[in-house]
Order: sequence, then C-alpha cells, then structure tokens
Amino acid sequence: QVQLMESGGGLVQPGGSLRLSCAASGLFFSTITMNWYRQGLGKERELVAQITNSGNTNYADSVKGRFTISRDNAKNTVYLQMNGLKPEDTAEYYCNTVRGIRYYWGKGTLVTVSS
Repeated sequence: QVQLMESGGGLVQPGGSLRLSCAASGLFFSTITMNWYRQGLGKERELVAQITNSGNTNYADSVKGRFTISRDNAKNTVYLQMNGLKPEDTAEYYCNTVRGIRYYWGKGTLVTVSS
C-alpha cells in the first residue's frame, strides 16, 4: 500500500524559510518521479516542483530561484526547501507520485506566510 506523509509546514513571516518533508512507503522510491503540489484557498492545485529518479528537477515559474526539491533515496524521502517565502506561497502543500494511471497523494501540510 502506497503511503505519502508530509511534514514541516507552519507559520512563517515573509522572507522566511521552511523545509517540507515527504516520507514515502509501499513503492520502489528510487525508481519514481516525486512531485510537490500546492493548493491555496479558492485556487486550483498546481505543480510546484518535480524531481525524477535520476535527480532532474523542474519548477513552477513562480518558485524558481526560491524553492529547491531534493530526495534521499536511502530514507525514501523527498524534500522541498522554501526560501524567500511570500504571502502568495500560503497553501496546503501535497506530496504526489504517479504509478501507471494512479495518482497517490499525501494528506498535505499547511504553509502560512504572514506577518
């Protein structure tokens, strides 16, 4: 059974930093692409960052230069380092992977950027 569990969210002031973690189980972690999505209040869920099994990364334009996705295959964990946070980064952040035609999601972790 595939399980994804996010952690690391919280309240941070504008300009601050947070690191999100997503622990995965039930899959061959080192062979799969992992994604971070986010969904703000009243907004659609959007892809924030992606890391392939070979370590290639992609980012949404809105977070390029501020966010960094990484993975530790030994720990079955993917990270999202978020620097220079802005109020518009406030959202529920979700870990995601796709296997075949199935999408797997964690329950999310809330990030609030406010002074």
